[in-house]
Amino acid sequence: MQEKIIVGTRGSALALKQTNMVIDILKKKLENVEFEIKIITTTGDRIQDRSLDKIGGKGLFVLEIEKALRDKDIDIAVHSMKDIPAFVDSDFEISPLLKREDPRDILISKDNVKFADLPKNAVIGTSSLRRVMQLRNLRSDLIYLPVRGNIDSRIKKLETGEFQGIILAAAGLNRMGWSSRVTEYFNIDQVIPSVGQGALCIEYRTNDMVIKNIIHEQNRNNEIRGIMAERSFLEAVNGSCSIAMGAFGEIIGEELSLKGFYSEDPEGRLIVKTVKGKAKDYQLLGQSLAFELKK
Repeated sequence: MQEKIIVGTRGSALALKQTNMVIDILKKKLENVEFEIKIITTTGDRIQDRSLDKIGGKGLFVLEIEKALRDKDIDIAVHSMKDIPAFVDSDFEISPLLKREDPRDILISKDNVKFADLPKNAVIGTSSLRRVMQLRNLRSDLIYLPVRGNIDSRIKKLETGEFQGIILAAAGLNRMGWSSRVTEYFNIDQVIPSVGQGALCIEYRTNDMVIKNIIHEQNRNNEIRGIMAERSFLEAVNGSCSIAMGAFGEIIGEELSLKGFYSEDPEGRLIVKTVKGKAKDYQLLGQSLAFELKK
């Protein structure tokens, strides 16, 4: 067993918080191993003036981290699952870890005005095509403009009057201890989350059997199957930031309900489908949902 494990992560306050949560779990299994955090700045972090669909998509948050992993500058990486692109290089594997946080999207607005009560032409900040398409279905009279940056910088843009509301993932606010700032939660029927939203994952080299065995010991629960069903759907539609899409897998007993939408035309009609089956068939259910939405 190696004496030190170097953990790669992005440098935001949220990324570091999440990385330390994962390290705390691993320390319980590896009591005599030292952990070191290595901060890696990604292309997605550096380019803040354009939306992700204009500069290459979610992969821009993992490319430099995967290079460090391939070069053995780090041993594992911690990511938000929603930042992982549809296809992962065969040199690496990803695995969810920890219980999933609240997967919902939230609104933070000036003066805590609810979404339904925002005035016509109110400017809402979100760079996600997925969110924009679904929110327009609820309120087509609002103006949706891109906003990039970490949670802190987005909230500052709201406070300085650049936006009258911003849309964020509940999970990030909860992990930072900022849930009191939330104006409103959107339920899953209103806004279907991004694939993997609220989940954390570890990425590691495929041939690293020590890390692989530790991760597999942690992942013996059905919730993982719901998340991996979403990933199966993402792969089946070859999803990216340039496509409006979302999915959420809910486990009830041994059953899995997978709801999602997909559209290559963000201005088009919103079509939502749900497939149900056995949780153990999560991969097939993800593929089935993709087939239903694309036919």
